Amino acid sequence: MKKVLMSIITLVLSMNLAACGSNHAEKSHSKTNEKEQVSQGTSSNDDKQQEQKAGTSYSKKHKKLADVTLDRAVDGDTIKVIYNGKKDTVRYLLVDTPETKKPNSCVQPYGEDASKRNKELVNSGELQLEFDKGDRRDKYGRLLAYVYVDGKSVQETLLKEGLARVAYVYEPNTKYIDQFRLDEQEAKSEKRSIWSRNGYVTNRGFNGCVK
Repeated sequence: MKKVLMSIITLVLSMNLAACGSNHAEKSHSKTNEKEQVSQGTSSNDDKQQEQKAGTSYSKKHKKLADVTLDRAVDGDTIKVIYNGKKDTVRYLLVDTPETKKPNSCVQPYGEDASKRNKELVNSGELQLEFDKGDRRDKYGRLLAYVYVDGKSVQETLLKEGLARVAYVYEPNTKYIDQFRLDEQEAKSEKRSIWSRNGYVTNRGFNGCVK
């Protein structure tokens, strides 16, 4: 009888131990799965964030640029190019430089400097144009565009170096007006070129002629 009882007790204990082991294994497996899911979710979120960052960066840098061939530089804010197989005149958007070749107008201080610098820039690499939302041509038939050489803005360079002022601001061709005003302010604060003469730059242009 004792032997039978001992056998039954041993069998019951064995079954309980087996059940505990199974529960422990299931719990461990469940925790592992939860960790993997959390890890996968975190990884997925990180990937999405990286993709979003990359997309934001790309959208900021991406511009619709038109390749053109330089014919010649006219003055500080005008060039002639070959665009769509035809010769065209391009007037720079949102900037103005002192006059050098305007009919019935004198040569103004820093006009030759702006013309020379513009010529250096547009001859230094791959030339491209970017158009804004508004009219692509002015009343004289000239193309209105932002000009780039190897991806760098010619307008910004002229503004930062104090060889141009922000001007002819007409909606909706104002895509870069905020940046251009910052560039202008930088040159103005440092009193570079056109900003080195008090009263020389006005809202209507530039005062004075080269003697």
